[in-house]
Amino acid sequence: MQKINTQIFKPSMPKQLIFSSMLWLAIVSGALLFAPVGILTSVHLEAAVSANSHFIGLGFIIGIAYLITQVVNYFLDEAISALKIKRTTEIIEEKVRLLDPTERALLREFFLQGETVLTLPQNEPAVKSLLATSIIELLGNQKNYAIQGSTSDYKISMRARIYLNRQVLRLPVGEPSQEEMKNLIKARPTFANNVTTPRKHAA
Repeated sequence: MQKINTQIFKPSMPKQLIFSSMLWLAIVSGALLFAPVGILTSVHLEAAVSANSHFIGLGFIIGIAYLITQVVNYFLDEAISALKIKRTTEIIEEKVRLLDPTERALLREFFLQGETVLTLPQNEPAVKSLLATSIIELLGNQKNYAIQGSTSDYKISMRARIYLNRQVLRLPVGEPSQEEMKNLIKARPTFANNVTTPRKHAA
């Protein structure tokens, strides 16, 4: 409910002026329509209101109708957003269950290197697949290289992190042994050594 209070009545520009105008139109016209006759008479508005009651009523209807549409639109947007989040979560859960060896090895790189952001080749099938299923997110910083093609910075999405534990990524529990480390290095993606170099010269 707090979110409703902060978002419905604080629309972003450039609609803020229209929203404020309609809000005041509804308030003022409603006050004139429903104010006791005694009050209108005391401020010398009773005759003016009587003569223009149809215009005031029309203004009240327009203002209220606009405000109602804004409230309805807000709840529709919230419902659509909730459905998108639910669908994205379902896609992530399904994808995590069906990771292939290359995709799993790519995700392990974030943990093996202790980095939240890695530079990865955009055209790599594993990168495309994980991006399409919202496991990783594109941060930008695109660069083009003569041999390796285009690369960009990526990170694991917040929604996917809760599903990527050691068991899913097949990481050893605790400090890996020498044999386990050899197996992890052997299973690294073929492009891992190239994309993690700190500095490269763009073509």
